[in-house]
Amino acid sequence: MKRKRSQVYFIGAGPGDPELITVKGYRCIKEADLVLYAGSLVPGEVVAHAKKDGEVVDSSSMTLEETHSKILETARAGGTVARVHTGDPSLYGAIKEQMLFLDRDDISYEIIPGVTVAFAAAAAAKVSFTLPEKAQTLILTRLAGRTSVPDREQLRDLARHNTSLAIYLSAGDPEGVVEALVAGGYAEDTPVVVAHRVGWPDERIMATCISALSETVHQAGIKKQAIFLILPGQDDDPVWSRLYSPEFSHGFRK
Repeated sequence: MKRKRSQVYFIGAGPGDPELITVKGYRCIKEADLVLYAGSLVPGEVVAHAKKDGEVVDSSSMTLEETHSKILETARAGGTVARVHTGDPSLYGAIKEQMLFLDRDDISYEIIPGVTVAFAAAAAAKVSFTLPEKAQTLILTRLAGRTSVPDREQLRDLARHNTSLAIYLSAGDPEGVVEALVAGGYAEDTPVVVAHRVGWPDERIMATCISALSETVHQAGIKKQAIFLILPGQDDDPVWSRLYSPEFSHGFRK
């Protein structure tokens, strides 16, 4: 059976660098009749290759109902829509409610993943979230703000796992982050990367530790658009991966 052509494409545009987008996402923007993007978070260069007769709309000031109305108008006229999100749409992307509206109105859609800021920040800082025998788990989370966090997901409780953390949307309360991490059992000298506006021309990557996190953030004048990478074991003596050990056999090496 032939697959039904999607009318709407949710596209992860990455955290800021216009080249951190998939080939599929790039193509969908290029071919779309309507490109709807959050100009406050997505660089204009990401949508600059939209076709000449296509409509490009900055959704920064629009409500959910307004964006859906615009999408619906294009889809019902037989056109395709590229709904461009920063990072990856599935993470803090507010796509659930958009999909519910599309389901209600019988509009077909597809999600194209993107590079989330945690991975772009780790690449820029040249660190690894996972380290043999040191850290094998990464938790992506945030502090409560205008959007609440379930009680079972409070940072102080997640911190008890003492593994790698990527803390989103919390730059406005670095003291709260430090308090929760220490309460959860992290050592105060645990390495931290503060990554601000990752992928943008004014990107800043700062190495610090938990005890100095608040000072680092305040001195840099950071209040938003930053992520904190908590990296236990990062400064320990390395344990080499078994994958490349000569005595480690697998299907391609006896």
